[in-house]
Amino acid sequence: MSRSIVPVLQELQRRNVIRIAIAYGIASWVILQIVDVVSPIFDLPAWAPRLVFLLLIVGLIPALIFAWVYEITPEGVKKESEIDRSQSISGATGQKLNVIIAASLVLAVALLVTDRFTGGPEEEQSAVADTAAATQDITRSIAVLPFVNMSSDEEQEFFSDGITEEILNSLASVKELNVAGRTSSFAFKGQNDDLRRIGDALGVNHILEGSVRKSGDQVRITAQLIQVDNGFHVWSETYDRKLVDIFAIQDEIANEILRQLKTRLLGGDAKPAEANRTDPVVYALYLKAKQRMYTRTGSEIEKAVEELDQAIQLDPEYGPAFAQRGIATMLLSEEQYGDIPNLEANRRAKRFIDKAMKFSPDHAEAWSALGLYYGNDPTTSEESIDALAKALELNPNSIDASNWLQTALAQVGDMTGALAILEELTNRDPLYRPAFANAMQKFNSAGQPEKAEALLARMTAIDPDSPDIVTARATHLLFTGRAGESLKLMEQRREMAEMSGVARLYVSLGLNRTGQFERATEEGSPFFKVLPLYNVGRTDEAYQLAYRFAGEGFPYDLFSLFIREGRDRDLTNFLEERWPSVAAFAEENRGDDYGYDTLSLVAFAYQRQGNDERFEDAMRLLDHHFEKMKSQGVDNFAFSASLAMHDAMHGDIDSAFENLTSAIDRGWTTPGEPTVVEPRLALMADDPRFELARANMLMTLNRDREIVGLPPFGDYSQVIADVE
Repeated sequence: MSRSIVPVLQELQRRNVIRIAIAYGIASWVILQIVDVVSPIFDLPAWAPRLVFLLLIVGLIPALIFAWVYEITPEGVKKESEIDRSQSISGATGQKLNVIIAASLVLAVALLVTDRFTGGPEEEQSAVADTAAATQDITRSIAVLPFVNMSSDEEQEFFSDGITEEILNSLASVKELNVAGRTSSFAFKGQNDDLRRIGDALGVNHILEGSVRKSGDQVRITAQLIQVDNGFHVWSETYDRKLVDIFAIQDEIANEILRQLKTRLLGGDAKPAEANRTDPVVYALYLKAKQRMYTRTGSEIEKAVEELDQAIQLDPEYGPAFAQRGIATMLLSEEQYGDIPNLEANRRAKRFIDKAMKFSPDHAEAWSALGLYYGNDPTTSEESIDALAKALELNPNSIDASNWLQTALAQVGDMTGALAILEELTNRDPLYRPAFANAMQKFNSAGQPEKAEALLARMTAIDPDSPDIVTARATHLLFTGRAGESLKLMEQRREMAEMSGVARLYVSLGLNRTGQFERATEEGSPFFKVLPLYNVGRTDEAYQLAYRFAGEGFPYDLFSLFIREGRDRDLTNFLEERWPSVAAFAEENRGDDYGYDTLSLVAFAYQRQGNDERFEDAMRLLDHHFEKMKSQGVDNFAFSASLAMHDAMHGDIDSAFENLTSAIDRGWTTPGEPTVVEPRLALMADDPRFELARANMLMTLNRDREIVGLPPFGDYSQVIADVE
């Protein structure tokens, strides 16, 4: 060591500057740990810890200057130059500083131990509330928050959102990396929220955020990767490019992020898929349209169609635009968010899908569109599964493909597979709108209402004012036997925002279940209008609509009308003219997790005609279906009611009443006289137990009617009292 440095160090030590620096450093670390703990309690913004850190760094300099220039004496603070060194107490002050340093070190060690071996109450609550997220490797996880639009033109909001999603999809192509779903990440758009709360809600420990500024043909994109637990920047970069290079920018950013993550987390090579190239104007139209479609509202999807048509006109070979155009067309069907008849929507969509497959055969969106197309036809469910599996192979982050895949699996009777996808989907992206009702429905059909309630609570905590939350809650009420409460909630939902075709379906179910047939014919979904039309005396219209549905592959309503009118021969003639056997019919008209009523009506018609051979054929297929569903844990009121009527056709009346009682206890009823609405129940009507079952069903109906302000069908309380 140089001799000239030694006196300086000795003087620094004598004046306690070194001790002050050490004490200041330890105290600063303790302060930062305390700020880290109290920030979520007081809901401090994400920048608060960073500000404290900067202030502490800045404060170090005056602290050291103070230690060098001044000395604390019994008479107060004095300049060091004014003190006689023989009277200086800097040595005693140094001893006190040693004690302070030791105490600070003890406190620091205590904080480290506490942080290492215990978790805060929020972390414990999160672990209890979301066991599925706990199974993920959170150290390899990331959420991509919507990049902020810094342009003066609000229309560029779609562009910045699209850039975000393209980067998100690139990251999701890396199997070793857990990427939070797009919808849930976008739920925090525009919120200056604590990154730790976001990380906890999404189950990730890294967050990518940034901004996009677009002006003319120039674009500036900033991106920064942040570690959630401490708010520190892992990496940040700014890209200034001409808009013609936008695809290169996306790839460059995604590659750099992956490189940064690979260095710290992943290991091995990881390269995102490259974006499909096209003209920047085409790409901007495509991005805008895609963001509109995520809203799942008819008016926005119609605007998306216009933008996609413009994109296709400018670039007739841009496959992703064709894929989204096909998907948009199918989403505008009567059953979804528009008014195009289902078959017509599928027919129109196919020509766009064919173009997408021609121009972008390796693009996930093309395969997703093809999977949705096949899934809309119950006879091509297997093809739908294959196409959607291919889409997810190309882009594991395709949330639409996951949702449509679970629907296709349910269509072929794989309820376990469908439920597993929904659990993973709602865990990864709980705010993905189309999955709300599906998850609520499937959890309830599997006899797991507690999972439905937990998901509902989680969604409500994140996005309490969403109309989709109201729809999800109404769905839960409907499938737990509370039709009146469900309908009342859906009436509130109607006032909140535009009603989709899916929302109208649930309104129709509520109207039918409470016996409001006139309203159902005017306000309800066309898919639930056949029986209301029949019940209000508009028989010809009912049959006309029922024949239309039967021609589209859904004969249940037509068969139900035939059974109610005793037209068993017409039912079996319709079947035998179109299918060579009952088995062939069953192959195209499968049951589900709520029963198998279409085939059950066929069996009932053959039974009433005395055609034992065909009756037994149908019953064997029904037996297989019910056993398959039960083996997968299916357990809900509609399934129990369907099983009760199946048992009655078998002649097992005791088992029939056991299942019927289970259904009624959970809220199952008929919108009117039970044996009229469901003639299969007449097989049980001669048993003394039926009168009590009938009275309980009608009591439930009246309960639901009272909730929505309707008069009762009759008073059955005395019947119940007499029987009991």
